[in-house]
Amino acid sequence: MKQTVFEANKPDKSVIEASLENSKLSCFWLEDAQPNAPHYAQLDEDILADFAVVGGGYAGLWTAIKLKTEHPDAKVVLLEAKRIGWAASGRNGGFCEASITHGEPNAEARWPDELAQLHRLGVENLDAIEKFLIENDIDADWERTGALEVANEEYQLAYLEGEDPEDAAATDTVLLDTEGVRSRINSPTFLGGMYSARENAIVHPAKLAYGLARHAAKIGVEIYENSRVLDLVTAKSGDAPIRLQLQGASVAADRMALCTNVFPALLKRYRFHTIPVYDYVLMTEPLTDEQLAAIGWEGREGLSDLANQFHYSRLTKENRILWGGYDAVYHAGGKIRRKYEDRAETFNKLASHFFTTFPQLAGLRFTHRWAGVIDSSTRFCAFFGEAFGGRIQYVAGFTGLGVGATHFAADVIVDRFAGRKTERTELNMVKEVPLPFPPEPFAAVGVNMFRWSFDRADRNDGKRNLFLKTMDAVGMGFDS
Repeated sequence: MKQTVFEANKPDKSVIEASLENSKLSCFWLEDAQPNAPHYAQLDEDILADFAVVGGGYAGLWTAIKLKTEHPDAKVVLLEAKRIGWAASGRNGGFCEASITHGEPNAEARWPDELAQLHRLGVENLDAIEKFLIENDIDADWERTGALEVANEEYQLAYLEGEDPEDAAATDTVLLDTEGVRSRINSPTFLGGMYSARENAIVHPAKLAYGLARHAAKIGVEIYENSRVLDLVTAKSGDAPIRLQLQGASVAADRMALCTNVFPALLKRYRFHTIPVYDYVLMTEPLTDEQLAAIGWEGREGLSDLANQFHYSRLTKENRILWGGYDAVYHAGGKIRRKYEDRAETFNKLASHFFTTFPQLAGLRFTHRWAGVIDSSTRFCAFFGEAFGGRIQYVAGFTGLGVGATHFAADVIVDRFAGRKTERTELNMVKEVPLPFPPEPFAAVGVNMFRWSFDRADRNDGKRNLFLKTMDAVGMGFDS
């Protein structure tokens, strides 16, 4: 196996060590927005509601807002186990992509007949988010910057050359040669790329969560924090309320939306449909004008590369650089643990790859390092479930690309509650439920086989081994 560009061009160890020396194990977004974070009371009594939403991340917030907007006289209650946006919604990279299927290749492999439709709906969804934020004066550092995907290895140029010109034109994508891509972002590792002007926005994750919560409360949604749901008790008759049991309190409601992301599903039938995969992130100190000039990046595009184990990066409002991805770590047993968030091996690897990409920034320091848990599903994008005659709706499995897709998911949930058959609800992507993951220890073996196989493919000109080809054939493959 040959070396990757990141192995062949490693920076000095001293550069890596110095860059991480004073970094804090803390999510920059949550820390940055904390002074203006809203606070909500804990539920300490039994209440009756028309709609109950479980989960105070993006999916739950969007769903609560849309339900209250459509039913202004209804009592809509949102329950969050800890704080609004504290998990995936406050810890992600701050990319809001148009794709609702974790990229075009995933959609093409699974729903080729719906590909154009899914793309159009994704762009319309992103437009709708932007319109909502502007109309409701929600300050989330939103910038519609577009997306830049780059090739760091020679074999990855074949992916760009294989792009259909008609498809590229339809998605407003521009193919770039070496000079073209480096004129946008100057890195010696970039050999080519493609830029899509309408496919992505960058956003401050925590500010978005807090802004949505404030808007929800303003229009009458009752939000409760530190209100963990312990159990779901379905009604004995078709029209009796369904009950959510908390510690010392309960919520009885006619309909419930479960938006619990990576955390165990309250519906047992979906307990094996997601697994927790840890993703790791670094944030630099703000760049000086000279440092910024050395890398260009005047378009402030969202940046990613074309490897199986890919990196993602973007500028913040203060011109810090967020740098994350590559390692996606599943811990045997499928547990979510605070101790998993500090992984020196991964942070050192990310720092090394950063300075290989931007050697002109040697001496720059990272101020924050953190991790977040991805709710990975076997089809690598969100799926929709339901129970009790549709009175309970469930969504999960966003697999790390949910900032925009959660808004689409909320629309699906609201449509389903209303009994509407819409373009969204009739998609195969919405109606199909993916295969569950196997129980342990088979889940850990399978995930680690994926990681090992992706690493070998990245070292072997992208060629997929028998395991990956088999997973592709049974519908469990993934092409980043």
